[in-house]
Amino acid sequence: MELELRHLRVLCAIADTGSVGRAAALLGASQPATSTQLRRIERYLGAPLFERAASGVVPTCFGVEVLAAARDVLARADRLGRRGAGDAAQAPRVLRLAATLSPVLPGLLARARRQRPDLQFTVSSVYRSSDIVELLERGGADAALAVDYPGRELRHSPALAYRSIATEPTFVALPAGHRLRHRTEIALADLAAETWFLTPDDGAGWHAVFHGACAAAGFSPATVHEFLGGRLELQELIAAGLGISIVQATTRPLADVVVRPLAGTPIWFRHLLVWRRAAVSDQVVESLFGAATSAYRGLIAGSPHFRAWAARTYRPSGSAGQ
Repeated sequence: MELELRHLRVLCAIADTGSVGRAAALLGASQPATSTQLRRIERYLGAPLFERAASGVVPTCFGVEVLAAARDVLARADRLGRRGAGDAAQAPRVLRLAATLSPVLPGLLARARRQRPDLQFTVSSVYRSSDIVELLERGGADAALAVDYPGRELRHSPALAYRSIATEPTFVALPAGHRLRHRTEIALADLAAETWFLTPDDGAGWHAVFHGACAAAGFSPATVHEFLGGRLELQELIAAGLGISIVQATTRPLADVVVRPLAGTPIWFRHLLVWRRAAVSDQVVESLFGAATSAYRGLIAGSPHFRAWAARTYRPSGSAGQ
């Protein structure tokens, strides 16, 4: 077989929905046919692209690379179609982007500005993902980067749509001299007596997710300090030995901080691209999503602890069929 655009769209649909079955429904195909097509694509490429996870299916490390390339190809194909229709002659339009404190944002903007010179971007920082949804609902932004958690998906009206950029594990940041620093993975229960820095609730259920994971591990955190600063300030407090914190897996630690995976990956979260259907075309969505996934791949490339965890977790073991 040879890869065609329709094959790339199948892969993107599976990644976007987190399920072969939901992707099939989105594409108007049957689940068996979509599963068969995925297996053929994986055989052609020589490695699995998706693995089963608690939240559905997630891309393997190789799958992340393939999906970034697929979205770039689809975006380029869409641009060629627009140029053929004379769209390139239109005046640049402003796209209002809102974003949480997302590490994906800088890379997304850099790539989107190169790929879409027909767009001018304005950016508004909004901490709470629920506030982002409200902003989009009332027409105060066109698209946004937000977060949520598997099983606690953001609620929104049919006027909005979203795609999952990545479903990511959370790790823990410790002082470099911490007693557990030499472990490859750390059980959450082994951190029961620690002092925690907890970032404010993000409007997507973060506090409930954190305390729920601790309860499932058999403890309630004895000491929790709510932290209101930025990532650098948080790491400086951790480096000083004042506490520990849950952090994103792509966090780049300071010299006196170590970042370790949590055994069993008890907490997952999702990076989301959300947009108003009436304000953003399918072509622009493809461009933004391709830029976002490419930016996320860059974050992974700069995170050796994430790559090491992924290599252990996503060993090739056959195709994901659910």
